[in-house]
This record gives sequence, C-alpha cells and structure tokens, in this order.
Amino acid sequence: MHSAWQNAAAPDMTPTELMNVVRQGSDLGVGIMLLAGGEPMTRADDLLTIAHEVPDVIFPVFTNGTLLDESLASRIRGQRNIVPVISLEGHAAQTDARRGEGVAGQAKAAIARMRTAGVFFGTSLTVTRLNIDTVLDEQYLRSLLDLGCRLFFFVEYVPVRDGTESLILDSAQRGRLAAAVASLQQRLQGLFIAFPGDEEELGGCLAAGRGFIHISPSGRVEPCPFAPYSDSSVRDVPLRDALASPLLLAIRDNHERLTETSGGCALWSQREWVQSLLASSNEADTAGLGESHGDNRNLL
Repeated sequence: MHSAWQNAAAPDMTPTELMNVVRQGSDLGVGIMLLAGGEPMTRADDLLTIAHEVPDVIFPVFTNGTLLDESLASRIRGQRNIVPVISLEGHAAQTDARRGEGVAGQAKAAIARMRTAGVFFGTSLTVTRLNIDTVLDEQYLRSLLDLGCRLFFFVEYVPVRDGTESLILDSAQRGRLAAAVASLQQRLQGLFIAFPGDEEELGGCLAAGRGFIHISPSGRVEPCPFAPYSDSSVRDVPLRDALASPLLLAIRDNHERLTETSGGCALWSQREWVQSLLASSNEADTAGLGESHGDNRNLL
C-alpha cells in the first residue's frame, strides 16, 4: 500500500512491545484495533497471544489469506476477538491482476477453511473506477454471503502510487458507493462499511486521533496509513503522550481543512501541508522525519 514511501525501515516492535501498546490502547478505551499489511498473519503467534491477553479488544486482521491454513483457522476459532478480513479485488482475474497469480485461489481456499472451522470473517474490497461494477454487484456479494462472509469493507482507492490517479472514483461513483452501502446494509444479512466514507458528514477527516491513528511496525505514531509521517514513537513515550504530539495536535486543531476530496482521502490530498507541519514541529530533531514503511501491520 505504501510503495510511494520507501525509506529504510527500523526493526519491528518485539512481541513484548506490541503487547504493551495494545494494553495501553485498551486502557485508553480503544475497542477495535485493525491490523493491516504487508501480511499480518506472518505474526500470527503474537496476534493470538495478544488477543487472548486482551479479550475486550476486537482485532480485524486484513490478510490475503495465503497463510490461513487449517491449523491457523482452528486456532482463530478459539479466539473470537480475531476477525480475519480477506482482501479481494472482485473476481479471480481481478484479484490476481493486483495481488499476484494464484492469490485468488488461495483466498478462496482460506475462506472455505474458515467456514468449515466456524470462524467469523469478512472481506475487504478495494473500490476503483475499474472494478466498482463488480464489487457492488449484488450477485457477486451474495456469492460471498453464501460462502459465509458477513463483514464487508469497501475501501476507496487512494492514489499513493504515481500514475494511478485514473483509478480513483469520480464524484458520481462515490455517491453510488455510499448509496449502495446504505441499501445493502438494509437488505442483506451482513455488515457493510465504506472507508473513508463521507468525511463531510463526519465533520472532516478522522485521522490523527479524532477517530483513529496508525502505528507503524516500528512503533512510529502516524496520522493514518496514507500519511506516514511521525514525530513520536510508542517505543519512546507512552501512547497517551504520543497522541498529544505536536504533529497530531496540529492536524486535529485544523481538521476543518480536511474535508471530502475527489480522491476520497482528505489527508492524502493535503500531504504537503502535513509535511510542513512535521517540519515545523520537529526542527530540532530531523533524524526521523517522514519515516515510513512498506509493511504496516498495526492500525489503531
């Protein structure tokens, strides 16, 4: 997701550090912590341990499904607060075109294993100008419901890779997506969520702690996955203090400028402004400016 941000990565947080930040988030009242990739199931043992120790938090795990074998599906079955979310792009050819040859088949096999094991699971559908007809097709969605899927994330494409701006939804398509999700929620037996959704209706972007934050694998606290800038780390300060960092405070104090955009992500469209805030808030220590990673597994 972050091929546009290729700076050298710091070491990932240890299992102890991960457990610590999850406990801190739980103590602050965070009830849902999304884990995204890279491939978060590469740390399945850590995830299962954390979910067991912090049972009041729900962990939707966005995964391509390639590591969800029968053994892992069975272990997840015993840990109800882990919700696998299989990433798809539509039909098999569309998924393989974006995620690699054979991934769609492995995802389908993982879905079958989870259904057999009795695991509650969902799917994440990246919505682009090219596949919107497929991912909103009721017959297609009913086929996923028939396979046992009960949770659907529709994620609007954000053009973080140069040259892909043609994939973003136009205003009519975004209106169609919002209307379709509202209709599906009423008519089908599933939970349907659009992201980022209608930011204008929510009073602007929810990033930077207004509604969520992003934590990188190395512990850097960032406004959101699409703005991987940071002036604090949970390795250096408690999560509560990191939430009050100058960068996050400045974004929250100016959220009126983060309204809906043609690209679906207000913060991404204002990335130059975010960069300027980071430079202003961290002039004394520029060593870690804009650290980002191609493997973002921890999202609160």
